[in-house]
Amino acid sequence: MAEEVWVGTWRPHRPRGPIMALYSSPGPKYLIPPTTGFVKHTPNKLRAPAYSFHGAPMLLAENCSPGPRYSVNPKILRTGKDLGPAYSILGRYCTKTTLTPGPGHYFPEKSTKHVFDSAPSHSISARTKTFRVDSTPGPAAYMLPVVMGPHTVGKASQPAFSIKGRSKLGSFSDDLYKTPGPAAYRQTDVQVTKFKAPQHTMAARVEPLRDKTLKPGPGAHSPEKVTVTKPCAPIVTFGIKHSDYMTPLVVDVE
Repeated sequence: MAEEVWVGTWRPHRPRGPIMALYSSPGPKYLIPPTTGFVKHTPNKLRAPAYSFHGAPMLLAENCSPGPRYSVNPKILRTGKDLGPAYSILGRYCTKTTLTPGPGHYFPEKSTKHVFDSAPSHSISARTKTFRVDSTPGPAAYMLPVVMGPHTVGKASQPAFSIKGRSKLGSFSDDLYKTPGPAAYRQTDVQVTKFKAPQHTMAARVEPLRDKTLKPGPGAHSPEKVTVTKPCAPIVTFGIKHSDYMTPLVVDVE
């Protein structure tokens, strides 16, 4: 085989990357929108006017229109009936009579205040019905702004100082380190390490345990009525009074 002659340093070799010639697909022609036509036209190009060619309309096999079989009145035109003046015998129409004002209903002498300049006049009339539902605020609903203090409106205020309580934030008592101070510790009782002093308590009186039944006292006894250990004392009784008309019983004792 004869040696092939090549021009330059190029020699046949495999491509370094994929090329479209290696594929059997139609290529990238479907990826780019077309520049002709109306449907799916590329959005970055101007689209020219498009006209469509439509076929002739299809003729109807049968005529479905009624045709001239209707007898149209020749006196009826497109603008209405073409007739002369006609009169009908009807009843009288009921017309509504409206009352219109006459010359005596007007007062031209009262129109001078509307035509010519007049002084202001005030009338005293009753309260209207709309006043009850009137929700507009009255003069007492408004308050004039204060003229004293730092909150004046439209006026220059002098320097004002307020007396306020001490703030806990940023004050000397604010514990920034959150550490306990000397007062956070409890003092040890001296009686723990030294001799304990005598202590006295003030409590209620303690009653001993005893019988709480009621006992008789010295006045509850009557020793003079006792006849068991000694003879009975003289007893005096009060009887009935003797009658002067009754003879006493005399017993002759010899």
